[in-house]
Amino acid sequence: MNIYDFHCHSNVSDGLLTPAAVVERAFERGIRALALTDHDEVGGLTEAQETAARLGMVLVNGVEISVNWGKHTLHIVGLGVDPKNNVLQEGLARIRSGRTERAKMMAAGLAKAGIQGAFEGALPYADNPEMIGRAHFARFLVENGHARNLQAVFKKFLVPGKPGYVPHLWATLQESIDWIHAAGGLAVIAHPGRYEMGKKQMLELVEIFTRFGGDGVEVATGNHTPDLVARFARIADDFGLWASVGSDFHGTGHYGDLGTYPPLPSYCKPIWEKLGISLPESPACDAIGNS
Repeated sequence: MNIYDFHCHSNVSDGLLTPAAVVERAFERGIRALALTDHDEVGGLTEAQETAARLGMVLVNGVEISVNWGKHTLHIVGLGVDPKNNVLQEGLARIRSGRTERAKMMAAGLAKAGIQGAFEGALPYADNPEMIGRAHFARFLVENGHARNLQAVFKKFLVPGKPGYVPHLWATLQESIDWIHAAGGLAVIAHPGRYEMGKKQMLELVEIFTRFGGDGVEVATGNHTPDLVARFARIADDFGLWASVGSDFHGTGHYGDLGTYPPLPSYCKPIWEKLGISLPESPACDAIGNS
């Protein structure tokens, strides 16, 4: 059973459960060290910490930052951050400010494809309206019969070249790393196997990420096959990066449940060692990252 999960989401961004409910579910599934990593938002960490304290879990303060890199949208996870750090707060606020306008443009594109009222339809799925994004549109589209599931709806409507896709100006790769480091955290490339790029370009990304001061790679994650785990374990080892793990849990039916990911190869440097996490038989609560 996996006892670490350093990538998951609550309804403060695009997850289905409240921060407290995410922590409770993690505990029920045997997780003893959890990072809540909402997209471009740290507003759920206080609630998550309070719940972790009650349950006796380790809670790592986290965030997942959206990044433009060339033609790609990437995600960089920050672990062990100070959520009150001004540099991080200002950077995340800048990213969030463009989401509503982008969502209206997405709805306009879907309207041209014959799907009316998508903005108003997606909005109720976003518990935090400031964080409305593709996942909320996807839920609206699936619930209204436009695709059979979330994976299918993204391919049909919400990726480049499809009617509901609108690019957004996110952070740069360097900015994301700098914001995380300013907040005292570790910067990790999230779910690298999900990015549509060849092996040469992936190595270029990791080389640049390392040169910019990046710390780790998410080697074992909910949508990585054992072959991908082996590939990114080797890459992390070659570049001297820490190996992270996480389910990318958003809710049931999305990538997998909390703690669900393949084993981390034994030769990897697990990121919980860098975070200073030690789990006794009955772990005492510990919030990693200043609050």
